[in-house]
Amino acid sequence: MKNILIINSGSSSLKFQLIQMPAEVVLASGMVERIGLDGAKLHFKTDKESISEELSAKDHSIALEAITNLLMSPEKGVIKNAEDIAAIGHRVVHGGDNFSKTVEVNAEVKAKIKDFFSLAPLHNPANLEGIEVAEKLFPKARQVTVFDTAFHRTIPKRAAQYAIPKEFFEEKHIQLYGFHGISHKFVTEKAIDHLKTENSKIISIHLGNGCSMTAVHNGKSIDHSMGFSPVNGLIMGTRSGDIDQSVIFYLIDQLGYSPQEVSDILHKESGMYGLTGFSDLRDIEENASKGNRQCQLALDMNAYRIKKYIGAYAAAMNGVDALIFTAGIGENSDVIRSLVCNDMDFLGIELNEEKNKERSKKLRTINADDSKVKILVIPTNEELEIAKQAYKLETKAEEV
Repeated sequence: MKNILIINSGSSSLKFQLIQMPAEVVLASGMVERIGLDGAKLHFKTDKESISEELSAKDHSIALEAITNLLMSPEKGVIKNAEDIAAIGHRVVHGGDNFSKTVEVNAEVKAKIKDFFSLAPLHNPANLEGIEVAEKLFPKARQVTVFDTAFHRTIPKRAAQYAIPKEFFEEKHIQLYGFHGISHKFVTEKAIDHLKTENSKIISIHLGNGCSMTAVHNGKSIDHSMGFSPVNGLIMGTRSGDIDQSVIFYLIDQLGYSPQEVSDILHKESGMYGLTGFSDLRDIEENASKGNRQCQLALDMNAYRIKKYIGAYAAAMNGVDALIFTAGIGENSDVIRSLVCNDMDFLGIELNEEKNKERSKKLRTINADDSKVKILVIPTNEELEIAKQAYKLETKAEEV
């Protein structure tokens, strides 16, 4: 048995799980939220303890140190010392075309992660900071990176290349990369096992603060809604999703915004937040139910965009066997699922509204009995997927 610590480092949060592999037993889990802000909180949970307390965490180093102290606490912890952790698995959002699989951290890997700061400004800087902090606190543990982009390296050139001069693709590597790959890989493997079929056509819909969709044919990603960076595609919490490129030039050339200001607008001030003033879908649904027309419009726009991608991916795969809803919104919002699946019977998608309203933390089927397409809600577990890959790399390294 090996203890694998999983770190998912965000811009103002740090999520973790300590998983005993290969048994897949979660020894501890939690997060530190609002890092660098007032009111930072630490949440820590084991079989025996459940702690939520305020923490003065001005940076990720303090946050991870606080987590480490609890993990090794004689009264509340689950390990004796840092050497009890064999490997640390880090989620990294953008790996470009450099990484098609999980790798051990070294100077070159860190340099490549840094190269893509500008393409994933909300993610890669925090991901790298999490790695560097972990290296200091766990100097003997194997540091492993699992890239969100790796699952999408199977996307064919016809879908990955943009219709701009080919030199940008060949020399500058400007192309569709795809994101949320760890999540899409995890849930589609669960779906394939559930469907008990080798020849599968699945559309995976990951809906959280960040949202994306993947066409998965026979277990391989063949197209994806995000592209060169994780800002396009679906409407997200604060990100715009698809937008006419000329809008960007109009904002700069005619309205006087700087390129950085436009980037900030598209990444941080758009999406559901830009439409409603709320970035949390629960607030939007609540206000829509009270008659707020702008919130209802935002929900309709969100669902409409998802429908368009379902149609596109059904065409790309010449059919669809199953839809997967996953991540925070996908797993919990019966409102969004209903809006998406309504009036889709031409494609064989028919929802059972009673099943849709049920709550569960397990894989469940919510389609009508006569629906040609299975509609699945599958809780994602990126941490477990990272643990599996880190354990595999750690075990392989020991065999060498």
